[in-house]
Amino acid sequence: MSEHRYRLAVIIGSTREGRFAPVIANWFTRHTAAHPHIDIDVIDLDTVRPYELRPGSEDHASFAKRVDTADAFVVITPEYNHSFPAPLKHAIDLLHAPWQAKPVGFVSYGGVSGGLRAIEQLRLVFAELHATTVRETVSFPLAGNLFDDAGRLHDPDPAARAADALLNQLTWWAVALREARAARPYGA
Repeated sequence: MSEHRYRLAVIIGSTREGRFAPVIANWFTRHTAAHPHIDIDVIDLDTVRPYELRPGSEDHASFAKRVDTADAFVVITPEYNHSFPAPLKHAIDLLHAPWQAKPVGFVSYGGVSGGLRAIEQLRLVFAELHATTVRETVSFPLAGNLFDDAGRLHDPDPAARAADALLNQLTWWAVALREARAARPYGA
């Protein structure tokens, strides 16, 4: 499995006060830790503060390097007003080439739709950056009702199955696209 080892950047897209994103991110990273071929790098946009990043700055270079060294991404996003958060869009738009020819998966949460409308819009954004989005997703409708006070799912099985399907697709694409970029650098 060592040849299938890859670096997964988990991007926490919400920066709102009182956000639920850390609960979702903690669950997902705990679940992903059971996949020993995946090295996880959690990029919390509340810490990165994308609106403050300026090209040429040390913080911008650090963010760019973390995105560049990732073989795949999982974007954790809420759905706000039928879309995704503005800081997430800004963070994505700060870079171009580091996203190219890499797979992106999504974990969403929100109201009744579970954030699926945010995912559909993010697919369009990543397509413009020449990234490949995977079909499988993890979605939490009315997420606050699904977790206990300690951040554990009341019924973990459906989400665990969805996360495994997502991670299996990401693994295939991450390894295949890394090998393809090594054999022939991607140029858009």
